Amino acid sequence: MRIIENAVAGRRYTSAGRRVPVFNPATGEQSAELPLSTPAELDAAVQAAKAAQPAWGNTPPLKRARIMFRFKALLDQHADELAREISREHGKVHDDALGEVARGIDCVEFACGIPHLLKGDFSRNVGPSIDSYSERQPLGVVAGITPFNFPAMVPRWMYPAAIACGNTFILKPSERDPSASMLAWNLFMEAGLPEGVLNIVHGDKEIVDAILDHPDIKAVSFVGSTPIAEYVYRRGTSAGKRVQALGGAKNHMVVMPDADLDQAADALMGAGYGSAGERCMAISVAVPVGRETGDALIAKLKPRVEALKIGPATDPDAQMGPVVTKAHRDKIMGYIDSGVDEGADLIVDGRGFSLQGYEGGYYVGGTLFDNVTPDMKIYREEIFGPVLSVVRAADYAEAVELINTHEYGNGTAIFTRDGDAAREFADKIQVGMVGINVPIPVPVAYHSFGGWKRSLFGDHAIYGPEGVNFYTRLKTVTTRWPAGIKGGAEFSFPSVK
Repeated sequence: MRIIENAVAGRRYTSAGRRVPVFNPATGEQSAELPLSTPAELDAAVQAAKAAQPAWGNTPPLKRARIMFRFKALLDQHADELAREISREHGKVHDDALGEVARGIDCVEFACGIPHLLKGDFSRNVGPSIDSYSERQPLGVVAGITPFNFPAMVPRWMYPAAIACGNTFILKPSERDPSASMLAWNLFMEAGLPEGVLNIVHGDKEIVDAILDHPDIKAVSFVGSTPIAEYVYRRGTSAGKRVQALGGAKNHMVVMPDADLDQAADALMGAGYGSAGERCMAISVAVPVGRETGDALIAKLKPRVEALKIGPATDPDAQMGPVVTKAHRDKIMGYIDSGVDEGADLIVDGRGFSLQGYEGGYYVGGTLFDNVTPDMKIYREEIFGPVLSVVRAADYAEAVELINTHEYGNGTAIFTRDGDAAREFADKIQVGMVGINVPIPVPVAYHSFGGWKRSLFGDHAIYGPEGVNFYTRLKTVTTRWPAGIKGGAEFSFPSVK
C-alpha cells in the first residue's frame, strides 16, 4: 500500500502518527494510506521553517522570482500528471482537473512578478532635508490549511505569494486528497527552492489546532466550510495571528426575462454540476424572474440534467465524476430527501444513479428542484453537491432581496441583455464576486478572491494584490542626515513649516 509522506526541511519522511485510508472515489477502493502527524512533528516543521526564513527573506526578490519561474515551467510540464493525481483522489474528471491545475499555475505566474509587487514608495523632502520611504517586509513563518475540492489550485492561492514575499510556509493539505501537494513539492524542490522554505505536514483537527496555537506561526490562510472558517479565525486571532479564513457559499444566478435562455441553461449546467457541485463558487440557486422565465428555464434545464454524462475520470466523455467520500454522498442524499419532505418539486432525482462496473463509487446523479422557498433547508445551507435549486422571483427587486438577505456572500451572477440592470446589480448586490453573463466569476490571478458576509473572515481576500498585502507588513522610514539638521531641540509636533 502506498504511504503518503510529510515533507520537512527538504526531505520526505513517514510520520509516526496514526494512519487513515485515502480512497479513490470513482471505485470506493483504498488507494493509499496517510499517516497523521503529531504536534511534535508540526513543531519540527515550524522550527525548520523558522531556521530557513532569515536567509530566504534576505534573498533578493529577483532571485526568488527566478525560482518561481522554474517552478511554473515544471508545473506546466507535469500538468497532466498533476491532473491525474487530483482525479484519483478527488474524483473530478480529467479536463476539470486540468483546469484546476492551470488556474493554480496562474497564481505562480503572478508571484513571478514579486520584484515589482514589493516595490515601495519614496517621497523626497517631506520636511526640511527629510525623506520618507515605505516597504513591505515578510511576516516570518506562515501556514495554510486547504480543502479537498481543489487540492492543486487552493494551495497555489497561498504559498507562491507567501514564499515570493520572503516568508517560509507550512502547508496542511486535506487528508482526503493529499498527493497532488506532494507532487508539487517535488517540483518546487527541483526548481531550486531552499530546504525548509516549503514544508508539508499532513493531519486532522489536532494539527489544525497546533498550527493555530503555535507561537512561531505568524499568519494562517484557510479555505473550507463557514463553521470551520469562523473557528479558525477566532482561535487564530486569539493567539495573535493574522488570519484570512474563507468559508462557504450559496451562490445565486439571476435569470432576467430578456436573457438568452439557452445560454443561461448551458451556464447553469457547467456552474451547477461541474466538479459534482463541489466548488465554493458553484451556482446552486437559479433565480428566474417572472413565471414565464421560470417555466421556460425549467423546460430547458430538465433534459440537460437528465442527459448528464457521469463517470470516472478515465472516461473521456464524462462531464461529472463522483463526490469525494461515501459520507459526503450520504449527506447529499439527505439534503435531497429534505427537499422532497419540505415540499420542493423534484424535477430530476439523482439519488438512484448507479454506474455499471463502478457500483462502489461515490456517485450522485444530477438533481434539479423547482419551487424551492427560502425557508427550506436545501436553500439555506450549502449542499456542496450536484443539486440545483430553482427559486422563483416575481421581479428583479425580489431576486436582489433574496441574495442580499442570505447569510453567505461569496459569488453571484446575473444573465441579462439589459446594461442598466447589469450595472445596477453589480453596484448594489451584497456579494464579493459578481458575474455579468459569467456564471462562475472567479477572479484571475492578478485580482483577488474573496466573499462578503459569512463567506470570509478577516480583512484580506486571497491571492493577487491582497495576497501580497496579507503576507507582508508595511514599514515606513523617515530619514534626515546630519548635514540637514539645525541645532536646538524641537518641542512641537513635526510638521512642514
